[in-house]
Amino acid sequence: MTSSNNLHHLSASEAGRLLTAGEISAIELTEAVLSRIEAVEPQVRGLVTVTAEQARQAAQEADKRIREGNATPLTGVPLVLKDNMCTAGISTTCSSRMLEGFVPPYTATAAQKLLDAGAVLVGKSNMDEFAMGSSTENSAFFPTHNPWDSGRVPGGSSGGSAATVAAGETLIALGSDTGGSIRQPASFCGVVGIKPTYGTVSRYGLIAFASSLDQIGPLASNVTDAALTLNAISGYDAMDSTSINRESPDYSRALVPDVRGMKIGVVKEMFGEGVEPQVRDTVLEAARVLEQAGAIVDWEVSLSLTEYALPVYYILAPSEASSNLARYDGVKYGYSWDGAADMWEGMERTRQHGFGPEVKRRILLGAYALSSGYYDAYYRKAQQVRTLIRREYEDAFTRFDVLLTPTSPTLPFGLGERTNDPLAMYLADICTIPVNIAGVPAISLPCGFVDGLPVGLQLIGPSLGEETIIRAAYTYEQATDWHGMRPELG
Repeated sequence: MTSSNNLHHLSASEAGRLLTAGEISAIELTEAVLSRIEAVEPQVRGLVTVTAEQARQAAQEADKRIREGNATPLTGVPLVLKDNMCTAGISTTCSSRMLEGFVPPYTATAAQKLLDAGAVLVGKSNMDEFAMGSSTENSAFFPTHNPWDSGRVPGGSSGGSAATVAAGETLIALGSDTGGSIRQPASFCGVVGIKPTYGTVSRYGLIAFASSLDQIGPLASNVTDAALTLNAISGYDAMDSTSINRESPDYSRALVPDVRGMKIGVVKEMFGEGVEPQVRDTVLEAARVLEQAGAIVDWEVSLSLTEYALPVYYILAPSEASSNLARYDGVKYGYSWDGAADMWEGMERTRQHGFGPEVKRRILLGAYALSSGYYDAYYRKAQQVRTLIRREYEDAFTRFDVLLTPTSPTLPFGLGERTNDPLAMYLADICTIPVNIAGVPAISLPCGFVDGLPVGLQLIGPSLGEETIIRAAYTYEQATDWHGMRPELG
């Protein structure tokens, strides 16, 4: 029998086996996780909402489902959702004053699929406001702390989701990734995160930041759990016009520890200036592990347009944000400023007081790039360069099965260290942004520790190449022990 004292550190796949075998109940597991939340949440601060009563009810239903033989691999497994995914009857804030107290009338498709699979929602996670940030310090409510070192950031914008997985406050979580917002916090928190191919997971019910870049994906303690979660959430959705209409593969079939003959390219531009030497050495050692496992590694692959990805992103993403966030006017829902003399002052004051400084900065950047006289020079040019970046990746994948880079150029940085330097903050996503620009899938998984802080390995695949990167990641994971390490908390 498994001790009830450490149920919160089970992997989702382990929990699924124990639940199905009747060795533990979903109620026991849920209570263990809720107790863990109560114990460590004051230190981590990864959740904006805890759904304890709903979780207990869902756990009872999960136990019934298991007894009746109708369980899925995730039935009874505790789940956290990033707070930019709509949940009917449960507050959804985007960690913004603009949506404080907003309760949606419907549930996001990806979230609903997990609930339909029997996963038990225990909370909604803190995030950078409207997913704009790389540290979860831009939350309007409070910053989230890295479970490995409470004086450091967990990454962002899905920092709450990554931190709660690392801290044992949930077994799986969903995040959203616009420029690295799943993978970078996965790296900083020592967990696994997948950014799927654009269109693989429905965006219906995801509160939009940049619609041509946003993608929902899983965060988990190991590759197996991430693959099982991706199985549950992927698939065509008629409610999302960008959803890919195809039958989703069973990603768990890619959990094979075999990379013999797999061609892996090490992208040299992502190991250069700005990458901390200890991060570089740790990731290169991970590449050697894959080479020893039989992969054919090319150590000098050039993606010459990498340097343009960051400026392209910070034109396109703010441009789309300025359009998407125009819906928040204080009229129909969300925050509304009182005391305005007329509608126009009300709208202006609502946005002035409802949005935080980083959101305002990006709205202004986007409005400028889209304005008359600057559209061709900025937005149109950025779209043209985006096409070139996408073609460069397509060309690289005619020669390689997987591209290998660090997930983040640095170790987790200190809370407050970059809050007054937006450019330094933006550079935190230098290795992840090109993947969103190209629309291809990538996975981050732990590959070592430096001074007690986790380092993430990023494996990038071709469009719809999730199975390939999962196989490479699983092979590396089975050859190492990093995924089994847990921070000391409580």
